[in-house]
Formats: sequence, structure tokens, C-alpha cells
Amino acid sequence: MSKDIRIKKGLDIRLVGEAEKTISEAPRSRTITIRPSDFHLITPKMVVKEGATLQAGDVIFYSKSQEEIKFVSPVAGTITEIKRGARRVITDIVIEADYAGATRDFGALGASASAEAVKARLLEGGVWPFIKQRPYDVVANPTVTPKAIFISGLNTGPLAADLDFVLAGKEAHLQAAVSALATLTSGGVHVSIGASSSIFSGLKDVVTHTVKGPHPAGNVGTLINKTSPINKGETVWTIAAQDLAIIGELLLTGKFSAQRVISVSGSSIKAPKYYKTMIGAEVSTFAYAAGVEGDNNRFISGNVLTGSKVSPEGALGFYATEFVAIPEGDDYEFFGWNKPVFDKISPSRALTFSWMQPNKKYDLDTNTNGEHRAFVVTGNYEEVFPLDIYPMQILKACMVEDLDEMEALGMYEVAPEDFALTEFMCVSKQPHQEIIRKGLDVMYKEIG
Repeated sequence: MSKDIRIKKGLDIRLVGEAEKTISEAPRSRTITIRPSDFHLITPKMVVKEGATLQAGDVIFYSKSQEEIKFVSPVAGTITEIKRGARRVITDIVIEADYAGATRDFGALGASASAEAVKARLLEGGVWPFIKQRPYDVVANPTVTPKAIFISGLNTGPLAADLDFVLAGKEAHLQAAVSALATLTSGGVHVSIGASSSIFSGLKDVVTHTVKGPHPAGNVGTLINKTSPINKGETVWTIAAQDLAIIGELLLTGKFSAQRVISVSGSSIKAPKYYKTMIGAEVSTFAYAAGVEGDNNRFISGNVLTGSKVSPEGALGFYATEFVAIPEGDDYEFFGWNKPVFDKISPSRALTFSWMQPNKKYDLDTNTNGEHRAFVVTGNYEEVFPLDIYPMQILKACMVEDLDEMEALGMYEVAPEDFALTEFMCVSKQPHQEIIRKGLDVMYKEIG
């Protein structure tokens, strides 16, 4: 069954450096790094120490508040370092990889398995952290039954990875995952797809929604808002498409596979394309294999709008399926605010001309083109924000921690990524995603 969703509000940001549709094997990463900070509001409780030898799939730590949520090793190897920050908070767990090492076998799970058996296997096998919940955009609470599960099978962001290309050949894994997840909710598994044929179109046990329109049409938040808005007391789960394939592989083979196909793109990459690598792999293994131009670049683990800055010696994030390199914007144009602009994107027609060339690709850097200031009411947010929510009002409610207003404005169904485009458009240079994240944390602490 398919249902159509069409949005008009949004903005397609076309950037130079889109990944060519070829896949190469990235050089093997010597170390794999797991950062507990990737799992928001999770306090890790270590079960192994430095020097411990692991199989792929062995438990490294679990959630202190919910011990059934386990986090496993992506590879076999030896823990060489557990880095700590302020107040001895664990920041990095570094594993020296042994690719010839063994992989823990949890056993295949049959298609007729009960909901309890499915949930137990997902928790035991270490794939539960791939399941996130809204409200709060955190790792899902396994004791709560969601009213529905949502998956985005359409990536509309700038330099986005082509999910149909990345997941080609993974149909059996996807089917196993959605069939198992369908037993965990009475509201069904909902998937957004594009107008053209999708790898998700032929799956059973799903409700597909054909989504049309500019970015953020492909965001899972857009799908939720247009099909099943979240009210107080309700919970939904969300899963990324590549993570869904990992879940399916565990169910079919009994083994946790941390392999990813990531897009390596951006105007600073000489030969942008796709690479097979591992969760937590060293950035240098694929970044320099693709070639990096210039010596003053921003490396981003994840999407260019929502990802995290990493150093050349850093590691790919747990949830990242993209890697982007673009020039650092640490130079400024003299009188740049007072002359016609031809090389930047803007929905405004005041001294800007990108609206005349909607298909042009731009070579943008990280410069914010202005300084931080108080909110300026321009109406730009509403032009690119398709959710039935007032973006500026909810941002202000988060800043003053007005819980009643946050509830009334629809805070339960948003995540920071839903505000990435308004942040890009913001003439006030306000950190929208950070504001929403802090607002969600306040709600989680006060309301739970």
C-alpha cells in the first residue's frame, strides 16, 4: 500500500563534489573508535578493560540506566586505550582491529519468532542502539511499545548518499528487518520513498509513502509529521536505512556486521565516490584514498548540514553514512554584505541571484557570512520548514526553557536535524540544532 506526501516548503542545496556511483574498498583501518557521546544521554558502564581481547560482537559497555541496552565491538581485536575527559567521562574507546579474528555468533532467528524473541535478539546482538525514539531523539526505550516505526528510504540532503545504490543486493536483509520490527508495534512500519522505483517498494510488511518535494522531504521527521504526529504520552521509533540492513543481517546470519558503504564527497575531494568501510574507522583511510585538495578543509562525519566536525586523525561516527570535505570559511569578503551575490544560495532576491539558476551547483565553504545576533523576524524559516510547527516560536521556547510552551508547540515530534535547514538559512546565525538539542534534554530531565 502506498500513500503520497507532497511538500512545497524546503530548499534543495546543490553542491559541487557529489559522489560518483562506484564503490571501492577503503584501506583497512588499523583502529576502530567507539565514542559513547554518539549515543545521546547514555552513560556507559564498561564491562572490559584496556588490554582486553574481543570478538566482533562482544559487549564493550552497556547503558548504566538500562542495562539491557548493550553496545558491542564492531571488530575483533584488542582494546588499546580508553580515553577519558573531564570528570573521567569516557570519550573514546580505541580498538586495534584484528580482521582475521572471530565473530560472535548469536544464531539466526526464524521468520516466525515472537515479538519477545525479536526484542531479546536485538538487545543481545548489540543492534538496539540503531533504533531511536521520538520524543527526545535518543536510543529507544525497550520497555515502551511504539505506536509506529518510521524509516526514510529517501535521502534529499545536499551531497546525500543514494540509498538505492548503497543498499543494492541487501533486499533480503531489509525484508528480514522490517518483518521482525513489524511484530514490535501495532501501528506498522512506515517507509518514505521517492517518486521513482525504490529498493523499498517491493518489501512486504511495510506501508510506503511516496514523498515529493525539496529537502527536507526525505527527513524521517517530515514523514512522521505528515502521517502520524506525536502527542504527549506517545512514542515512535526511527531507524536509518543502512542500519536497517545491519539489523536484518544479524537476524538472518546471527552475526553483527559493522560494514558500511559511505559516500565520500565535497568540493575538497578529488575523486568523490563510495567506499566500503567500518563503523568507527579512521577518517584517513578513505579521505586520503579519495584524495583531498588543499590544506585548509573542514572534515565532516555525516551530512554536511547535520554532521560533526572531525580531525584528519579522527574516526567515523557510529551513525554516519556520509563523509564530506569542504573548504574552511575562515576568510571574509570586504563589503561582502553590500554587493550582488552570484556564488551563494539564498531564497531571498535581495542582491542574490541563485533563484535564477535552480540547477546550478555551488562550491560553498563553512563561512557563516555574518556574526551571531538576536533573532531577526524575516519569515525565512517558514519558507523552508514543512512541518506544521512554528519554528521561531519553538526555538525561543527552548532558549527560555518554557516547558509548557514547548509542549504546546510540538516539541515531542522534532529532532535537531529537522532544524538544519532553518539554521542554514538563519540571518541571525543562531545554532538552531544546538538549541533544539538542549531543549529536548531539558524536557527529558524534567518530564522523562
